[in-house]
Amino acid sequence: MKIYTKYGDEGFTRLYGGKRVSKTHVRVKAYGKMDEVCSLLGVIVAEICENDKLNKILGEIRKECENIQQQLFDCGSDLATPDRLREYKQKIDDVKWLEQRMDEYIPLLPKLEYFIIPGGSKISSMFHSIRASTRNLERKMAAVIEAGEDINKIGFQYINRLSDYFFVIACLVNLKLGVNETVYKKSKKIFKAKD
Repeated sequence: MKIYTKYGDEGFTRLYGGKRVSKTHVRVKAYGKMDEVCSLLGVIVAEICENDKLNKILGEIRKECENIQQQLFDCGSDLATPDRLREYKQKIDDVKWLEQRMDEYIPLLPKLEYFIIPGGSKISSMFHSIRASTRNLERKMAAVIEAGEDINKIGFQYINRLSDYFFVIACLVNLKLGVNETVYKKSKKIFKAKD
């Protein structure tokens, strides 16, 4: 199999089913951003794997991230499929799995009362970076919907939850590594304390 086809030399590509579209098409931009998010997650997985201390502390999170990469491939494949030409790969169980993971982790975290500045440890910063990229992906998927194109709505929900998951993981990583969060200095409490 050849890696290069020369088909894109004129600025076009083909979607699943053979439809020819510009490389600037909203759908192509969306699944291109999906590829970027999956690749960034690969960098995070490698960073954890290559550091024995991190792998010992964050091994379960690394395994979750490897699973998420599989789910992102499904989501990207669905995005490249117009007009429901085949059954979508991503299912509601993927969304529920992310929600379950967050429901388990959130009680472990200190109560979030202030906005925090992304940072702390390097690996937490990387999770914040991918969180921001995932929000950008969500906006690109919304643009596909707004353009009147059909997409897997479950995939759209999944990406929304995924950015939340990455935020939770960024905070959890700092907690596990004993690194304090940086509070946004001009912020007021974002949640009222319970009486």
